Amino acid sequence: METAGARRRLRERPLGVTIALTIVGYALVIGTFLLELPIYPDLTNPQITLFTHAIAVINSLTLALLVAGWYWIRTDQVDRHRLAMTSAFALILLFLVVYLIRVGGGGEKLFVGPDSVYYAYLVMLAIHIVLSIVAVPVVLYALILGITHTPNELRRTPHARIGRVAAGSWILSLALGIVTYLLLNHVYEYEFSAVVAPLL
Repeated sequence: METAGARRRLRERPLGVTIALTIVGYALVIGTFLLELPIYPDLTNPQITLFTHAIAVINSLTLALLVAGWYWIRTDQVDRHRLAMTSAFALILLFLVVYLIRVGGGGEKLFVGPDSVYYAYLVMLAIHIVLSIVAVPVVLYALILGITHTPNELRRTPHARIGRVAAGSWILSLALGIVTYLLLNHVYEYEFSAVVAPLL
């Protein structure tokens, strides 16, 4: 009964639920960056590296699911599309947990490489971060519509239009995040800093 009531609230007020969940998500991330919350374990440098690699794996799997979901909806395979997109969202929730533990429990890795690559790295990282922030409410709204409406009902909602923006920004953000991860962790050198910084 409680589940039916929650589903009805989601269906009737998708925008309000999207706003509430977005605020909670932003508060978690901002609180982790700005406050020394005593809920995270202190991580060693090797543990930070391990968490960084885990984030890259999660993001790569999420990217693969999003691309598959995009393809499946373009070929009218609605059930596969829905499974891919909800699975991608579940992975992003896992990412958020791992990411917050990594940021809250340790410092950051600073890029060490040629200036020309460094500036390209910073541009890609900035775009990745901005898209990550902007994508949150759009992804949530598209997801809420998708899980609370039948395929026929979705045709009368902005799900398809919002979904294209959500998936496009999410895919680009993840792709850039993976490229910056590779540059920072495998192509060039890095050094650890105790100062907390954004997203990788």
